[in-house]
Amino acid sequence: MSDDRLLDIWFHRPATPTGTAAARRLGIVVGGSLSEGLRVKLDQNTVVEGMAVGRYVVIHGQTGRRFFSIITDVALDAINPAIEKTPPDTSDRFITQVYQGITTFGRLKVTPMLVLDEGSQEPRPVKTVPAHFSAVYEASEEDVSRVFGAADEQHFYVGTPLDMDNVRVHLNLERFVQRSSGVFGKSGTGKTFLTRTLLAGIIKQGVAVNLVFDMHNEYGWESEGEHRYRVKGLRQLFPGQVSVMTLDPESSQRRGSKVDFIIRIGYDQIEPEDVELLAPLMGLTDVQVGALYFLRRRLGRAWIERLLAEGEAETEGPGELEQILDEGKLHGGTLGAIQRKLGMFRRFDFLQPHVSVDVVGKIMEYLDRGMHVILEFGRYGSTLEAYILVANYLTRRIHERYVQRKEAALGRKGEEPRPLVITIEEAHKFLDPAIARHTIFGTIARELRKYNVTLLIVDQRPSGIDEEVMSQIGTRVTALLDNEADIRAVFTGVSGAGELRQVLARLDTRQQALILGHAVPMPVVVQTRPYGPELYAEVGHEEGEDLQSKLERNVALLRGEQVEGFD
Repeated sequence: MSDDRLLDIWFHRPATPTGTAAARRLGIVVGGSLSEGLRVKLDQNTVVEGMAVGRYVVIHGQTGRRFFSIITDVALDAINPAIEKTPPDTSDRFITQVYQGITTFGRLKVTPMLVLDEGSQEPRPVKTVPAHFSAVYEASEEDVSRVFGAADEQHFYVGTPLDMDNVRVHLNLERFVQRSSGVFGKSGTGKTFLTRTLLAGIIKQGVAVNLVFDMHNEYGWESEGEHRYRVKGLRQLFPGQVSVMTLDPESSQRRGSKVDFIIRIGYDQIEPEDVELLAPLMGLTDVQVGALYFLRRRLGRAWIERLLAEGEAETEGPGELEQILDEGKLHGGTLGAIQRKLGMFRRFDFLQPHVSVDVVGKIMEYLDRGMHVILEFGRYGSTLEAYILVANYLTRRIHERYVQRKEAALGRKGEEPRPLVITIEEAHKFLDPAIARHTIFGTIARELRKYNVTLLIVDQRPSGIDEEVMSQIGTRVTALLDNEADIRAVFTGVSGAGELRQVLARLDTRQQALILGHAVPMPVVVQTRPYGPELYAEVGHEEGEDLQSKLERNVALLRGEQVEGFD
């Protein structure tokens, strides 16, 4: 036995924990609590400027436990407060070195997240704290991989931890789709790229089918990035698995987008519930909204067409609307306001008096085949009324069919509909506190995965979303937010939110995100993976020389030549 080990036994010092040889020691624990975090005094040779909020450290306890933790604050401290008033002469390098690390030192605040036991592969929740003077080390690749898992059929690479470029963080996509999720961040932080990456992972892993309401035509076919370079859409990456539908075929044709189906909705298919969600945008009062339901009962399925018809009284004599006014069932001012406000529907070419094709049935047909559907809005994407009307119309009916099929399949798991993820942008317009409890989107968020339907909401104003709905969001992928109300909203229902707010507020403006919730074992700050050639190759897309080589190989095989593998 070595002399060092004999001294360890004599002085009751624990043996050096396994795996610490390669990890750099940073300091020791000097105080703190489980609820408020731990205080760590940095060693003399640890440069405080090398520490950053959001990085991972591992605290080696005295009983073999390793506490996987996150840095939530970095500070400067001193033994004597008078140093702030009378600092030393920094021109004398020797004096400066004497002060640094002894009289003055760096201090970290870290929050323990998980416990890694030597005899167990699964991390456990933290229920205690390490003892005084426990050593603090940088997290190693092995530690991070043990916490976040390796790439497999369920885990998808989404980014790297801060200052750990060789370590990959994987998201459990099966858990991600089990509950509604959200992608948040101020404008320009890369929410679309993040969402596109997550959707690519869901398609690659096959954990659910997607219905994407593509407001700005950025998901289906290629689009232009911020620096004028072209990025591929999901249809190009998964040509046999993604279907693109459109409300505006002219726009899709101009952009070269390959479209499978043109969406048309009949006036006679629209119900008052489809219009009610538009009330704030259209300026409909509560009285006018109530009148919509009365007019639907009185006029029948053609209620919108008859309201929009001009000169009805002259062409048909005393019409139904005139009779309603004569009976005093409806005030003339209310009816006139409704007709005027519904007049915007005339500008939407995708709305027609009668449509023979069941558009909901068509979308369900694709989803049942395992195809992912992206609905492009073309020029109508800039009109929020059109986006909300179509998203609400389709989601209500698709959810209704899922409910029917799920209930019919009770006890017969093989007949259940495929799990469905519905992606909506400008989510706060659908989930405003005043209406969220009455909309289909609020219903889906609160149901979790009861009927195999969940939401992926994309928004830059999470503070505009109902608190009850936010508390049900399972996984939150959040880029930079600088509005205090938005930051507070993201952490609704999250324990330890106070510490994480500091982490979120200090993210870079692009390509960094805080991920927390159901799909990750603990909150993680990542440098998000680029949406580009590396991801294209991972999901099986080939181009350039690789594609040409593949084509030549397949042609040779078809000609009967001896080559390996037809792909």
